[in-house]
Amino acid sequence: MVTEQPEVIVEESGVKIPMRDGTVLDAMVWRPAAPGRYPVLVERVAYELVGRARANGDFYARHGYAVVAQSVRGCHASDGQFTLMQDDGWGERQDGYDTIEWAASQPWSSGQVGMFDGSYSGSTQYMLAPTRPPHLRALFVRQSTGDFYHDWVYRGGAFLHGFSRRWTAGSVLAPQLGRRAGLLSEESTRQCIEQALAEEERAVWSLPHASWPPMEGLADWYWDLLDHPEDGPYWHPVTMSRMVAEVDTPILHLGSWYDVFLGGTLRAYTGIRAHGRTAAAREAQRLIVGPWIHSPANLSRRVTGELDFGPEAVFDLHGWRLRWYDHWLKGVENGVMDGPPVRVFLMGTNRWLGFQAWPPADITYRPLHLASGPESGHGRLTFEPPPTDDAPDSYTYDPAEPVPSTVAGLQTGPTDQRPIEDRVLVYTSEVLTENLHVVGPVTAVLYAASSAPDTDWVVRLCDVWPDGRSTTVCDGILRARYRESFERPTLLEPGQVYRFEVDLRATAQTFQAGQPAAGPRHQQRLPALRP
Repeated sequence: MVTEQPEVIVEESGVKIPMRDGTVLDAMVWRPAAPGRYPVLVERVAYELVGRARANGDFYARHGYAVVAQSVRGCHASDGQFTLMQDDGWGERQDGYDTIEWAASQPWSSGQVGMFDGSYSGSTQYMLAPTRPPHLRALFVRQSTGDFYHDWVYRGGAFLHGFSRRWTAGSVLAPQLGRRAGLLSEESTRQCIEQALAEEERAVWSLPHASWPPMEGLADWYWDLLDHPEDGPYWHPVTMSRMVAEVDTPILHLGSWYDVFLGGTLRAYTGIRAHGRTAAAREAQRLIVGPWIHSPANLSRRVTGELDFGPEAVFDLHGWRLRWYDHWLKGVENGVMDGPPVRVFLMGTNRWLGFQAWPPADITYRPLHLASGPESGHGRLTFEPPPTDDAPDSYTYDPAEPVPSTVAGLQTGPTDQRPIEDRVLVYTSEVLTENLHVVGPVTAVLYAASSAPDTDWVVRLCDVWPDGRSTTVCDGILRARYRESFERPTLLEPGQVYRFEVDLRATAQTFQAGQPAAGPRHQQRLPALRP
């Protein structure tokens, strides 16, 4: 556990940072009051700045760092027009690069610069990395992605209505309205956000999605996202996985099994580890994945969703970040790079595992098969292939009355699926006679037909408990038109059988002996993970 030091610190607000095109971005700075030059940690945020940044700024300044918290272009007091990540990467405007070099040039800076935090702030790090600012030394990315088509806006080709609309209203609308502080009271701002969310609830039930008051004029870029449902050139400037070969920065990638951005975390780690610009950069990548949901507060909790993952699940975020940056920005040999580069939490037995690679090199891919059962809608999950004359299963889907989700937005923790399982096809294994460890990527391959020219396939892997609970392990979705390519959609011929491969991302889960596993579903031990 890290203990804060009693140094006096300086806090500055309204710090103006110029970009290469003349746009000026607003920031706050925290630094030790004692004269000297200090390594700098930068966070670039699209959210409310002061409350979010002050705790981090005060903490790291008391441990010998200067901290720069900056509102991205078009948010709060920063000039310019906000668009989703268009100014943060390797395009004509490179706000992240310019901010890093500004921080390195300040009289209180040692010239050693890193970045921190997650979600949108983590995405600004992933987008920055391929631009290689000369003074950037390391990144620590929490629960984030640099692939906006596949994780932020669409998943499996299906638009993420609940997440994208609520994030836009609650996280982006508020900063945009904050820029009108002289015209809108706090109560007026709150009412605007509530109106936007109410409109969102109504709009999600109608097609086409062509209007969303009161977002008009505040987030017009949102409609551009809807107008580009394919993964084409529009998305390339915000797809970091296309640029991993340009990355030469050490990065600690911190992900969560129940986080909406897990896929982006894993792709960033594996992509840079395999194709990073230098051998040193490839070796300097680290991956940690735990049993949490989104947000830093959840990392320090042992309970996620409806399950208690035990004391080893508690993660000391401040402690890990300090060790990471003490090593890379201060040159401290503290052992943070020792041990296996990949550490993942094995749910079910609730312990940490270490691997030299992700996916683990020695895992065995063993298919599970879906077989019809004696009762309609309740089939069998078996390691043995079903007979070739096994009757197909079917169900009726009414888009006017869709199956509701048991989770909302980013909070995709383990939840009991029984309330909706009478409306979907369920396949359950026999009771296991020994523990079954599933560690690595999970994919569901369906051979199916639809009476419609397009549909969405949603697949969920669950753990069935002795008391009957069926809790989520991982899930995925695929819009049928993107079965062959996310760039070139092809509609279905009604009634024709096609092959659909649904990405359920990945997991590390022990299915305990004495329990069945359910759903269409397809070592080295570490002590408790401590900084």
